[in-house]
Amino acid sequence: MELWPWLTAALLLLVLLPTLSRSARFYAKIGLYCVLCFTVAAVASVVCLLRHGGRTVENMSIISWFIRSFKYLYGLRFEVKGRQKLAVDRPCVIISNHQSILDMMGLMEVLPDRCVQIAKRELLFLGPVGLIMYLGGVLFIDRQRSRTAMTVISDVGKRMVREKLKVWIYPEGTRNDSEDLLPFKKGAFHLAIQAQVPIIPVVYSSFSSFYNYKTKLFTSGTIKVEVLDAIPTTGLTIADVPELLDTCQQAMRATFFHVSQLPRENGAPAGPDAQASQ
Repeated sequence: MELWPWLTAALLLLVLLPTLSRSARFYAKIGLYCVLCFTVAAVASVVCLLRHGGRTVENMSIISWFIRSFKYLYGLRFEVKGRQKLAVDRPCVIISNHQSILDMMGLMEVLPDRCVQIAKRELLFLGPVGLIMYLGGVLFIDRQRSRTAMTVISDVGKRMVREKLKVWIYPEGTRNDSEDLLPFKKGAFHLAIQAQVPIIPVVYSSFSSFYNYKTKLFTSGTIKVEVLDAIPTTGLTIADVPELLDTCQQAMRATFFHVSQLPRENGAPAGPDAQASQ
C-alpha cells in the first residue's frame, strides 16, 4: 500500500486547520486521526513482522510506542494515578470506560506488559488496522452470536492463566459520550470468576471539555486516569456475577464523577473514598 498519498493528505490537513470553521476543524482532525491510524498500522505491522515474525502479545509494546506519539500532535496530556497497580506479574482482567475513538490513545498510555484486548470481530477486516490488531494478539469475538462469544471467553480464561496474560475489556460494550457510564455487560465478570483472577478497574475522565461530537468540539486537553485497587474473585462463582458487576460499576462511576469534576447523578457516591465503601 502506498503511504505517501496518505501522508501528503495528513500534512495538508495540518496546514489548513487554522483557516477552517469549527465543524470543519473537527472533521479534519477526525480524518487526520483515521489517516494516522491506518498509516501507523501499516508501518507498525512491518516492524512487528520483522521483530517477532508473526502474532504475539509482545508486539503490543511496539504498537503502544507508535500510538503514544499521537498525543503530541493533538495536544493531549495524561495524568495517571495508580499506574503501579497494573504492573503485576499475574493474570488479571482490566476494565475501563469507553468514550470515543480516542480511547486507543488512553489505553496505550497505561498498557501494562503482556496485555491484550478483546474486540469485536468486524475490526479484523479494517485493512492494516485489523492486521496490526491481529499481530498484537487482540482476541476477536462475534457479538452477534452469544454462544460463540461465550466459547471465546471460556478459551480466553484458560489461556490467560496458562500464559499469564492480562485482558483489557470495555464492559459498557460500546462507545459512550454521555457524562455517565452505561450499564455493564457480564462478559468481563464471567471471565474473571471463571479464571479466578482479580479485576482491576481503570477510569478515564470525561472527554467533554475538549472533545464533543455533538458540538463539534475538538481541542487540546488533559485526561485524568485513575487505576483503582484490584477486586479479588477468589472463591466466587457464577452466581456472584451480578454483585461483582455492581461493585465494580459503582466504584468506577464514583471515580468517574470525581476525576471528571462532574456533579453526582442517580445516587453515585462522592469522592475517591467511594471505592473503599463498596
